Amino acid sequence: MKPRLVWVMKACLIIPLLAVTAFAAPRPPEQPLTGPGGADYRHREIRESVHGAGHTQFWLFEPAAPAPDSAPVIVFLHGWGGMTPHPYQAWIEHLVRRGHIVIYPRYQANLRTPLREMTGHVIAAVKTALTELQTGRHVRPRLDRMAAVGHSLGGALAANLAALAGTEGLPEFKALMCVEPGDGSHRNPRVSLPRADWAKIPATTLLLTVAGADDDRAGDGYAREIYRGATQIPAANKDHIEVRSDDHGRPALKADHFAPTARAGAADALDYYGFWKLFDALTDAAFTGQHREQALGNTPAQRFMGRWSDGVPVTELVVTDPP
Repeated sequence: MKPRLVWVMKACLIIPLLAVTAFAAPRPPEQPLTGPGGADYRHREIRESVHGAGHTQFWLFEPAAPAPDSAPVIVFLHGWGGMTPHPYQAWIEHLVRRGHIVIYPRYQANLRTPLREMTGHVIAAVKTALTELQTGRHVRPRLDRMAAVGHSLGGALAANLAALAGTEGLPEFKALMCVEPGDGSHRNPRVSLPRADWAKIPATTLLLTVAGADDDRAGDGYAREIYRGATQIPAANKDHIEVRSDDHGRPALKADHFAPTARAGAADALDYYGFWKLFDALTDAAFTGQHREQALGNTPAQRFMGRWSDGVPVTELVVTDPP
């Protein structure tokens, strides 16, 4: 084959590839290496165990390799129907590898469990889990470092749990994040989760209520109600946040009702810079006084969502203090 013909054939192959590369859609941000939401994990492994059955069943996730003597405790409350940890596995693993014990209450034995009973089931499971953690070979719980996070119906239950902890003999929850919370009434407007008196959430609790801009199930109304209802918490210690979608690149970032589930294990920038970052920073601020600027105060660090591969910033979080 003549050299000129070979060159022409190679050019025909290379030029389209260069064109595709030049016009390829930007990629979303990768997980940061350090800081809240980042991949600088202290523990290589996770120890998982399941306890009890039915309404009060719970999972324990404990850090290992190395296993600490004690660790802070996070109560992680799923959305309606999330009766096993699978939808939230990526987030749970992130929390545990950072050095936390995670308690995952089931709180509903099946889809017919009445909403009016669920708060009681959560409280019973958490009490039993804390007792279990103080026996055997478990990592001992730091009862002075307790936090709660919940998604959807779990967000409403997390607010109830924090409000009732004092009267139920549970430790105070130092940090609380309610993500896209709802009371289940979208399924049947005549039936909803009973509300605790959120005014009893202690003034020392750090609170974030988080809504998804494209959440067509829970919206942001209930999140704002929790914010307003927690009247003991000063405005400096709580924020309402909206996570926004961004389709500048591919895959697009969609802030819908299922964004906190990491799309069945495929975490993205909404997790790393949104839900994970916010809760990491909130618990750090509550437990050790670190990273408060990434959790509260409508700061640039709190709002920042990373950059697409072409350098364009991902749409920032919107932070407000609802009147």
